[in-house]
Amino acid sequence: MQASRSKSEAPVSGLTARAFEVPTDRPESDGTLEWKATTIVVAEAEAGGERGLGYTYAPAVAAEVVRTLLAPMVAGADALAPPATFAQMRAGVRNAGQQGLCAMAISAVDLCLWDLRAKLLGLSLADALGRCRETIPGYGSGGFTSYDDETLATQLGGWAEAGFERVKIKVGREPECDPHRIEVARAAIGPGVALMVDANGAFERRAAARWAARYAELGAVYLEEPVPSADLEGLRWLRDVVPTGLEIAAGEYLWELAEMERLAPCVDILQADVTRCGGPTALLRADGICRAHRVPFSAHCAPQASAHLCCALESAVHLEYFHDHSRVESLLFDGAVVPEAGLLRPDRSRPGLGIELREADAERFRT
Repeated sequence: MQASRSKSEAPVSGLTARAFEVPTDRPESDGTLEWKATTIVVAEAEAGGERGLGYTYAPAVAAEVVRTLLAPMVAGADALAPPATFAQMRAGVRNAGQQGLCAMAISAVDLCLWDLRAKLLGLSLADALGRCRETIPGYGSGGFTSYDDETLATQLGGWAEAGFERVKIKVGREPECDPHRIEVARAAIGPGVALMVDANGAFERRAAARWAARYAELGAVYLEEPVPSADLEGLRWLRDVVPTGLEIAAGEYLWELAEMERLAPCVDILQADVTRCGGPTALLRADGICRAHRVPFSAHCAPQASAHLCCALESAVHLEYFHDHSRVESLLFDGAVVPEAGLLRPDRSRPGLGIELREADAERFRT
């Protein structure tokens, strides 16, 4: 009889994190926020001669959370058992707060550990998670309220020409300007591409209902966060009163499964961000919530990670190919997935996420 093992076959030997701030190609804004740079925090862990990589879009201080709070918890953990480490991290940050900054830091580390596990197994992350499809549709997302008409038309028209069947623009900063912007968008993408709009929680309920009706008149088929995701009652009410054919979506700012469970019955499409909600460990469980409520899932941003996750989620219908994140990931990572006719196909020949940090290129953005 073989002796039982008391130690992991592949203990994690180290965990590091760095932050990189990448300026946007032009000033950007949505219904509630303006920004000129995007910060990505990259976590890396080693075990068994392999190095895993994970990331989150979060303030640079999230890297310090990884280094000081999470690294001691992860040291020596079994690299083949990310859910066990996830539970330890969640419990370990109780007094620091399990939501917000800690949730984003945990998401980066959890993604890193799943990437590491897949590399140790010699599989792409989608295959290591359990693939249920080869590709996932993306939708082009940008259309910032700070764009002039020419920039808006060029960006959206480019996605339409590239084969995306859906595109999304930001609304709600100056609602009176939205009808014109939607007309510019429609002219750029043509009649065969679905138009989606995102208010980023800019409206109160009744204003949201009025503008939802106007957006629907102009041909929008998807309205994201007409009110903040925390307003469950408002989202449920809007879902039931907006014109037929306009889907209500929300969830990008969810930090944990309990929030997803509460939101799922209030929307037509549930969203979550793998770099915020707890990483693959949490998002795989979110698939069950969506299936139980018969609500489809849409991944928020982080397209390189989201492509692998969505190929393993039965409820997934599409992911957000967000302008900022697709640009940052292409700048910093080798092996970034490039959409083909609007579809993202994780490379099965590359283990894990299939991406590696380009150190020389990344260093100039390091904070």
